[in-house]
Parts: sequence; structure tokens; C-alpha cells
Amino acid sequence: MTTQKHHRKLSLLSPEASGPTTITVFGASGDLAKKKTYPALFGLYRNQFLPKDTQIIGYARTKMDLPEFHTRITSFIKLPDEDKPEGREVREQLQAFLKLCHYVSGQYDQDGDFDSLNRTLQQQERFHERPNRLFYMALPPSQFVNVAKEVRHHCYVEHGVNRLIVEKPFGHDLESSRELQRELSSLFTEEEVYRIDHYLGKEMVKNLLILRFANVFFGGIWSRQFISNVQITFKEAIGTEGRGGYFDEFGIIRDVMQNHMLQMLSIVGMECPVSLDAEDVRDEKVKLLRFIRPLEAKDVVLGQYTRSEDGKQEGYLDDSTVPAGSKTPTYAVAVFHINNERWDGVPFILKCGKALDQQKTEIRIQFRDVPGNIFPHQTVRNELVVRVQPKEAVYVKMMNKKPGLAFDTTISELDLSYHKRYADVKIPDAYESLILDCLRGDHSNFVRDDELDAAWKIFTPVLAKIDAGEMEPVPYAYGSRGPAEGDEFVRRVGYQHDGGYDWPDKNKL
Repeated sequence: MTTQKHHRKLSLLSPEASGPTTITVFGASGDLAKKKTYPALFGLYRNQFLPKDTQIIGYARTKMDLPEFHTRITSFIKLPDEDKPEGREVREQLQAFLKLCHYVSGQYDQDGDFDSLNRTLQQQERFHERPNRLFYMALPPSQFVNVAKEVRHHCYVEHGVNRLIVEKPFGHDLESSRELQRELSSLFTEEEVYRIDHYLGKEMVKNLLILRFANVFFGGIWSRQFISNVQITFKEAIGTEGRGGYFDEFGIIRDVMQNHMLQMLSIVGMECPVSLDAEDVRDEKVKLLRFIRPLEAKDVVLGQYTRSEDGKQEGYLDDSTVPAGSKTPTYAVAVFHINNERWDGVPFILKCGKALDQQKTEIRIQFRDVPGNIFPHQTVRNELVVRVQPKEAVYVKMMNKKPGLAFDTTISELDLSYHKRYADVKIPDAYESLILDCLRGDHSNFVRDDELDAAWKIFTPVLAKIDAGEMEPVPYAYGSRGPAEGDEFVRRVGYQHDGGYDWPDKNKL
């Protein structure tokens, strides 16, 4: 697959795209739309980031009137208390926002329903000759191609801007991903497609480029000469909670490791791009992914959660929506090897799981032992930790003299906790950031076709073994750290855990 470069982009916010903008949300009655898409759109509206004359059309199969639809899409929008100074103002803004939100009910495979949608779009655009249309597919993947075909044949504008946002999962394995790309590329150009991975919109993930390439002291030590290993952790404190039937189709690797976590790995490991142009950034990510050898069974430990030790939380197989005897992993830890000059010999460890002891996502860079250490048995490895969520932070774990008359060492930290340093700054939601990028025509934080292809090549061999039932998940209790085999695996591939260190902000999370 190839991606055209060096062409002039037309942003919906640019003078050239002067026509009205419509945003169509497919799956507008579903969970994703009400929990993420509409709250993000309202956030953009509140901060005056939506283009002038924007109208938002929800489309779904559910039949409902407009007041019912408005109630649904506002159910997850957080509003300040009415007695607070901004409470009344935000509620007035919400009412103004709802005047932009319309609803059309229709099927996802009926030409007539999409003709009706197109008429609604034209009316909201006041039959402008060069309208700008953004189509957001908040849909299950089974509907992607159907809807894309209907949009292309009935709602596409030849004179104006068309953009299509596609939610993950982007396929099930390498072949299904390629088939999806073939279908979409026959309908839309790569420049018109925005594959959304919401982790690329998170503040700390976007900050990685600046941490790496705008600080000379990090740039100088960012290699195998100084770094022992990299560990990226994604923990969820809840299980599938009645959604096990949906989760069982994918498993934890497809759910978060192949996309969210691999995206973070690629930014940590990539070379400095020529510029911040979207294609230059994505070129470097693709190069990095192509240096990673495909995973084998020996590179992975799988787990599946059982009932909690106190018996209060059910195990995965206790979920009535999960097929009996399922071997789908709810936990996975894998080691990735990057065969290039910068990273040869440095293990990149990705660990993720549901029903674990806490909720957190972090990137932990562990440096090598001090050469010729004159403080034997008194030091631990330095670490740079980027806390993605919750409570965004960057801190460096370092050795320091313990205050007092003795000459003893202690573990301390240089701490940049965002809730303290930027107490008055609201960190935008990832979906707000990404929808705004799409409106601006910026692909930097979206997944390109060849990037997706390279990612699936890494995972498909081991996923085939998992799907065939050739790899047994190890049981672990709901609410634990995960299986002991996972901790042993991480230690064996190079990570040194210091159980005596307690980050001061940990108890404030």
C-alpha cells in the first residue's frame, strides 16, 4: 500500500474551505456516541473550536424523536453545579449546542435512507456549492464497509471536502485488515480517511514528541547505551462487567496492545522526524514498526482473571455472556525486539490486563546500572516515568543522599505532576483533540494504512496460535497484580523491580 505525500491539504478551517460544515455521527444512539463523541463535540463548541456554521446530524437505526435524542446524547456531558458561577453559562451553551444537533433514523444498508440523509445534509448546508462533510463512524466494525459504500454513493460531495473517521478495531488480523483497507480505498482516498486511536489524542502521548526531541539531556541518553529496557503498562481495575461476549471476540491483545500500546511504543522508539508534518511523523513510526520482529509464543504470557479472593467479584468465565470454556486472554505481557542500531538488545515490554489491582497507564524507561558503582547494594536503577492516566505526570526516579549525619542513599524523584504544576489548566479529552485535528486536516495523530499493515504483521502469527487454542491463559485473581508468571517473565527479560520505592503522588491517584 502506498500513501501519497507532498500534496496541499485542504483544512475545514482554512479560507479555501469556506462552505458550511456538517458532522454526521453514524451510530448516534450507541454508547460510544453518547459517552465520547457528543461530549467531545460539545467541548469543542464551548471553546469555540467548531467551524462557523457547523451542523451535527446523528444517524442510527433507533427510532426516536428529537427531544429523546437530545436527552440521550447529553446523559454523559458533565455540567458544573448550577450554584457555581459557570453553572448557568455552561447550561446555556448546552442548549445552544443542542440547536445544532439533529437526528435521522435509517438503516445502514438502504439506499433510500442515505438519500434521505443527503437531503438533510443539503438543507443544513443551505445547498452551498462547496460544503464540508465529516462522517464519523461510531459503529461496530461489521458496519464499516456498508456505511462507507452508502456514504460514497449517496452523500459524497464532488466539490468540497469529505472526511471519514473510522474507529478501531481495524480488522481482526493482517488479512482482514488488508481487506478492509481494499474496500475503503476503493471508496475514499487515504487523505480522506482518519483511523482514530484515541490514545494518540491523550495529552501525555502527544507530549512524548516534545519530551524526546525538545530536551537535549533526554536525546543524548535515548539509546541502548544507556537504556536497559522500556515497559509500557495498561491496567484496568474492572473486568468485562457483562460485556464479555463482545470482548471475547477480540481479547486483550486486539483490544489494547495491538493499537493503543503499540502506538505508544512507536513514539518512544522512533527516530526524529524531518518535521512535524503528519507524513514525516508517520513515516518514522512506520520505519520503527518494520524493525520489530513478529511475536512468537515464547515472547508472550497470557492470563485470564478468576473470582476475586474475597469472592465478591466474578471471574471472566462467570460472565453469562462469555462462551463456556473460553480461552480468550484478559491479560497479556509481551516482549518486543527492535532490530536497529538504536535499540538492538533493549527489550520493550508491553503489559496489559483487566480486573487488576489498579487503573493506570504509564511508560517506564529503565536505565542501565551505574558503571563502576561506588555505592554497591545502596542504589537502584534510574527511571523516567510518563504517567498517561490517571493524574498525568512525568517523574524521574533517582538516587539522593538521605538527609542527616549518615552518608546513606535514598530513592527520590524529580516530579512534574500536572495536577500541581498546571492546576488551573483543563486538559482536553482525547476525542476533542482528535476531532479537532480531523477538522483541521491534520493526520499526525491518526493511523496510516501502511502503519496499520506493519502493526498487524507483528501480531498476526501469535494471534493465530491464540485463536487456535494453542496458548493457555494462566489464571489470576480479580483485583491482583496479574499472574505471578507475568512478573517472572518481566524480570527474566530484563526489568528490575524495586519494591521499596513508593512514589509520593501514588496515594493521590
